[in-house]
Amino acid sequence: MATSRYGLEIRAATSSEAAGLAELLAQAGIIATPRMLADRLDSIASAAGTALVALEWGPPSGVVVVHWYRGLLADAPVAQIGLLLVAHEARRRGIGRLLIKAAAQAARVAGCGELEVLVHGQHPELVQFCAATGFEALGTSFRRKLRKT
Repeated sequence: MATSRYGLEIRAATSSEAAGLAELLAQAGIIATPRMLADRLDSIASAAGTALVALEWGPPSGVVVVHWYRGLLADAPVAQIGLLLVAHEARRRGIGRLLIKAAAQAARVAGCGELEVLVHGQHPELVQFCAATGFEALGTSFRRKLRKT
């Protein structure tokens, strides 16, 4: 899946982005080697989920990782965003919204009925972002339907 808007491409992450993702994660205080990330990207690609990157020029401007799972309380699988990160210098330009849109599309294709974002700790900017992108608060998570009912 690749979408493009104004020179920005969103597509499935490959191990070739591992070094750039390591830089992006380091901005958020998350230390991971490119080799570790390449192995994890391969693992995600072979599981029930996907990692998507936003690319302009140079290293990734953003990343979203989404996994889907079956539960007892829903007819369709639920997609859960485990990571959403946009580079500091690329924020406030709509990249996060485009990553959410692409993650929602991947989840729909996988047959999911809802998209969920877990919020760990105090992140008021993430809470505001979730509310602005159509998610409803549900305890420590935010959810939104993927199909109109």
